[in-house]
Amino acid sequence: MTHRVGSPVTARGELCLDSSPVAPPKRKTGGRTTPKGTVPGQQTRSDAGAPGADGSDNEVRRVRSDAGTSTPPRSSRYTPPIPPESKTSPQWVPVLMLALLILGVIVIMLRNLVFSGNNWLLLVGLGSVMGGLYTATKWR
Repeated sequence: MTHRVGSPVTARGELCLDSSPVAPPKRKTGGRTTPKGTVPGQQTRSDAGAPGADGSDNEVRRVRSDAGTSTPPRSSRYTPPIPPESKTSPQWVPVLMLALLILGVIVIMLRNLVFSGNNWLLLVGLGSVMGGLYTATKWR
């Protein structure tokens, strides 16, 4: 057996891996993303004394969060939770789910038992089963 340069097999036939068993170190990013003493999402007043865009000297700015997007100020509005009565699904959802699952299983069984050379029936059966599983996630 001849040894080629760069092949993972040595001259004695052993497998040689050139990769190290340790992952490379993570890239380090430095620096503070918010002014000292603040929390991402917290509003701060400009203490530089420069007037704002409208000429006032009490401009309120948003502090950028770690993801790079600014967060809106917290609202005092109350949003009530959705009542459980409105979370029910229509009656056709579980019927459609069972119909798709059963149809998919029957089509896959027919493909394997009767029509052995046709892969389209397998795709139709798998698509039907996937449709039944998707419908199951919408059932409440």
